[in-house]
Amino acid sequence: MDEAHPEPATQDSAQPGYGVGPWPGEWPQGDRYDPELLAHGDTRNVIDRYRYWRMEAVVADLDLRRHPFHVAIENWQHDMNIGSIVRSANAFLADTVHIIGRRRWNKRGAMVTDRYQHVVHHETVQAFAAWAADAGIPVIAVDNVDGAVPVDRAELPERCVLLFGQEGPGLSDEALAAASAHVEITQYGSTRSINASAAAAVIMYEWCRRHAR
Repeated sequence: MDEAHPEPATQDSAQPGYGVGPWPGEWPQGDRYDPELLAHGDTRNVIDRYRYWRMEAVVADLDLRRHPFHVAIENWQHDMNIGSIVRSANAFLADTVHIIGRRRWNKRGAMVTDRYQHVVHHETVQAFAAWAADAGIPVIAVDNVDGAVPVDRAELPERCVLLFGQEGPGLSDEALAAASAHVEITQYGSTRSINASAAAAVIMYEWCRRHAR
C-alpha cells in the first residue's frame, strides 16, 4: 500500500449505497486528511483517491494536473444545464469554467463539483473576449450553425476555450462573432440539436481523446 495514498476504508454496511464509513483503526497521517471525514465517513462524490481528503487538498492536487483547455458558458436564461456542464468540466479536468452574463447560475446539476473547479465570471461577451485575447487563448464556439465544422474533423487546439450556449437558442450572435472557429457534433436522427450538457461532454471528451496524457 502506498503510504502517501493509503487505501480508503471499505464501505460500512450502515452507510448509504455510496462512499465509505469512518476510517477503522489508526488514522493516516498528513495535512490532506479531514478529521471530520475520518471520524464520520466520506460520502462525497469523489474518486477513491480523494476519500477523506480536505476539499482544499483535493483542489490543490487537481491544480497540479489540470488540462490547458477552458470552458465558457453564456448565462442569460438561468439554464439548468450549466451545472451539468460544470460537472463535466470537473470530470474532464478543465482549467477553468467561465460564466458569461448573469453572475448567478443554476448549480443544481453541478452536484457540488463547483467546489473543486475554478469558476470565474464575465459580465459581457466583450469582457470575456477581451480576457481570451489578453491570455492568447483561441475561442472555439460549439453550435450547429452554418459553416460549423464537425468536431471529429475540426482543429481543437491544446490550449483553447470551448464556448457553449443556452439550451434552445444556442450561442448569441455576439458570442459566435467572438470565436475564431465554430464546431458542431454530427447527428444522425431527426432532432435539430442535442442537450446542451450532453454536447459539452462530447466536445470535452474529444479534446481529452486528442490531448490528455
